[in-house]
Amino acid sequence: MTGSGTMLGEAHTQDLHVHDAVVITCSNRASAGVYDDVSGPLLVEWLRGLGFEVADPVVVPDGEPVRAALQEALDRGAAVVLTTGGTGLTPTDQTPEVTRELLDREIPQLSAAIAQHGVGKGVATATLSRGLAGVAGSTLVVNLPGSKGGVKDAMEVLEPVLHHAVSQIHGGDHA
Repeated sequence: MTGSGTMLGEAHTQDLHVHDAVVITCSNRASAGVYDDVSGPLLVEWLRGLGFEVADPVVVPDGEPVRAALQEALDRGAAVVLTTGGTGLTPTDQTPEVTRELLDREIPQLSAAIAQHGVGKGVATATLSRGLAGVAGSTLVVNLPGSKGGVKDAMEVLEPVLHHAVSQIHGGDHA
């Protein structure tokens, strides 16, 4: 159903990809092979466990390559795009900036809840994350920290709301 209460056409429904997800690891060092990406594979495994179809993580350097990877995921119609990394304070951490340019609407309480969850576990540096959450077209986009612990905290926040958010974005009603 769309927001107006009409059924989506069969062909249009097939284009929605409501079970597709993309994970993008935003890291100069991981993309250069300096160290292995740990947080991306963790997110992929978790999303698959939630019933999403997701390929291995896309690993790109910070900045413009993140924008290109995000745009590609949006163009292919993914329902969910999770980024990991690039949300801190270093000069190369540009994930929120390139994400903001692609969002139609922000979901500030979702990103705030992720940071607060980390703080509640005693991780004071969680307050320094600049990650965004929002909607781009029909895609939920959430920037997550690059650390394994930060990703695990984010998964705990996202798990009870992820399917509902995707449903809402695609015109679903409240349960």
